[in-house]
Amino acid sequence: MRRREFISLLGGIAAGWPLAARAQQKKLPIIGFLGASTLSATKERIAAFLQRLHELGWIESQTIAIEYRWAEGRAERLNDIAAEFVGLKVDVIVTSGAAAVVAAKAATPTIPIVFTVASDPVGTGLVTSLARPGGNVTGMSYEGPDLSTKRIGLLSEVAGRFSRLAVIANSGAAGAMREMHEIEAASSSLGLEILPLVIKRAQDIPSAVISINGRAEALYVCADPLVNTNRKSIIAFGLDARLPTIFGERENVEEGGLISYGPHIPDLYRRAAELVDKILRGIAPGEIPVEQPTKFELVFNLKTAKVLRLTIPESFLTRADEVIE
Repeated sequence: MRRREFISLLGGIAAGWPLAARAQQKKLPIIGFLGASTLSATKERIAAFLQRLHELGWIESQTIAIEYRWAEGRAERLNDIAAEFVGLKVDVIVTSGAAAVVAAKAATPTIPIVFTVASDPVGTGLVTSLARPGGNVTGMSYEGPDLSTKRIGLLSEVAGRFSRLAVIANSGAAGAMREMHEIEAASSSLGLEILPLVIKRAQDIPSAVISINGRAEALYVCADPLVNTNRKSIIAFGLDARLPTIFGERENVEEGGLISYGPHIPDLYRRAAELVDKILRGIAPGEIPVEQPTKFELVFNLKTAKVLRLTIPESFLTRADEVIE
């Protein structure tokens, strides 16, 4: 099914949809969906999640109720939303990113938690192991840090040789910071000077990107909910500064970024729905192995390349999974 058809499934989803009362009347299981970013930033992903739930027999308002809440990239909102879900006695909490999972774990040791995307879930302490997560958490791993060197190679194919790379990452996102550290560790072998841009809030983004104006030759963006929520401003800066920019997630390229390479995130959301299905049918989350991505995609924006006056090798275009014109 196409993405637009997926998105049509969303219908009237809005923050705080009052489904809990209906769930109590019909005694439906409740999913608490803790969106670390915003609805607009994750529409396609949620549509994929809902589509798979539908295929497995879970239909909103009929066999399942879903409470949606959006943290809008603000870490301080995560604890409040997690506590609210505990008060609502949801049957499972679905979220993404290490910070959101940590907040949910702090709020409840018993309600099952499924993460749709999380970098290095073992290294960040979300689970004990991938094979046997233990506790009340399982989900889908995201190999962001492990792909950093490949992303830089792809960027150099398009942008030519560069020696100064700016890397933007949220200090509150464990996976994003690990990704930055991986790049810094590999910088000497890559022949790069790394210009780290560490942010904590949306308000930090303008000053961070202005600080590299005229210094960086390319920009690497480490994904996390804060960055995803503010992708438009980051992309606009990259274009204004004539910086070739690479991301881990395709939505950034759809918005005007140059390149993305990484796991197909809607596919991870689909597979996370399968984990939710298992939990709702009685399997303990700690006994459900954490799964890793199997589908990766290279997405390229040809229009942006023209704005940046880049000459793109034909071999690169033929390897891309999608070229946006």
